[in-house]
Amino acid sequence: MTLSIGLVVHASRRGVFEEAVEPLSGISLKWVTYGHEQEIRPRVRSLVDGHALDGLLVGAVPYRACRDVLSRNLPVAVTRSSALDLALALSQAQARGWQAVPVSIDTFDHEVVSEVTEAAHLDRTRVTCLPYADDQSVDEICAFHQRSVGEGDGYVITARTAVLRQLRGAVRVLNGSPTPSSIRAELHELVLRVRSERAGAAGFAAGVFCVGRHGRPGDLERSRKDLLHLLRATPELTDAWIENRGRRGVLVLGGRTLFERLSRNWLVVPVLDQAQEALGVRVSAGFGVGPSARSAVVLAERAAVRAESEHRPCGYLMEDSGLVIGPMGPGGEPSEQAGGRAGGQPPAPPRPDQGDRVRALARTVGLSPATLSRLAAIEHDLAGRTVTPSELADAMAITDPSGRRLVRKLHAHGLVTSEGLAQTHRKGRPTGLYRLAIAAALTGSVDGQPVATV
Repeated sequence: MTLSIGLVVHASRRGVFEEAVEPLSGISLKWVTYGHEQEIRPRVRSLVDGHALDGLLVGAVPYRACRDVLSRNLPVAVTRSSALDLALALSQAQARGWQAVPVSIDTFDHEVVSEVTEAAHLDRTRVTCLPYADDQSVDEICAFHQRSVGEGDGYVITARTAVLRQLRGAVRVLNGSPTPSSIRAELHELVLRVRSERAGAAGFAAGVFCVGRHGRPGDLERSRKDLLHLLRATPELTDAWIENRGRRGVLVLGGRTLFERLSRNWLVVPVLDQAQEALGVRVSAGFGVGPSARSAVVLAERAAVRAESEHRPCGYLMEDSGLVIGPMGPGGEPSEQAGGRAGGQPPAPPRPDQGDRVRALARTVGLSPATLSRLAAIEHDLAGRTVTPSELADAMAITDPSGRRLVRKLHAHGLVTSEGLAQTHRKGRPTGLYRLAIAAALTGSVDGQPVATV
């Protein structure tokens, strides 16, 4: 099935984007070309109103100008200049016979500049950097470069087309905008994300409910049969297939929306509380969503094992994409992850679908739901403590450069806050300290607990 993808590009960059997308197939491109920033918003509005888009590829500047007209359900990828783009610009300066430093750079994050200049063995004290910010004007960026370069033999690397146009003739300037390979990678990732989400939405769903291990085998058998009757009498499960799973479990098969209703949009599982009150047994629930009934059952069984490890009535959701949500407490008592409070107060009112929030935020940031879920779990474990990019890389089981790139991506979307510098070694440069803010983005509250874990 062909996907309809919108591309928002500056007129001077359209050729670069056409080169980037030329090898790709299975997509239909809808172009928005602009010459000045004030043209972006009305043209993007016309695009989204006139076409059923499956995704949108847009730069940081046009995204700032048009994001209020975009549907929250539209998958969006924001192209950003990478370390490779900066390295190529520095190589271009060398090819022209320019001295490597001094150089003034805009749009690239400090971490990217440090990574590239360190690898190129450049004097970092002679490299100035102005990272991208939404409120920067072209005049302010140009003034920064002119102060940094002055009357000397330095040069400028900019990823802003308007800055490039304004500085030409005044100082030596190079274009650091994304190359065709960087654009192609972003577009490829966007297409894969759209197709993955569609496959997940059309997948199968299953629930496995397990009676806690207690008493004699006869007691477990009786409790399981009682649980089976209770589930069959549950209104939300009227259209579900419910069968005796054997041992301690009951299997439920149905559509994803059925389990969303049962769990109040993956927030709580009231039927667990009903089982405790009516049957006097502790029940754990696992939900699975996958491309086939078999995979959904396997995921539900894994989620049930995870729920049982909590040693209290709760539920977990596992999807084949790697997304995990939980623990979801019973409806009759507060749960940390469900927004409840200590002291016997009632739980917070149900919030929008937590799974949808994770997926929507992952789309915006350009990460997989599994990665965002893992980051939420790490934030929960940190309990407010700061973390360095290297420490985050260790926790994510990725390389240090990948950790720095991840921090840059999170910082660009407000999912980490910079908390200063730390000197982790006697020799070497200080490293940045960051505080994760995934939970606030998912729950809408500064002190909310994350509901997405692994």
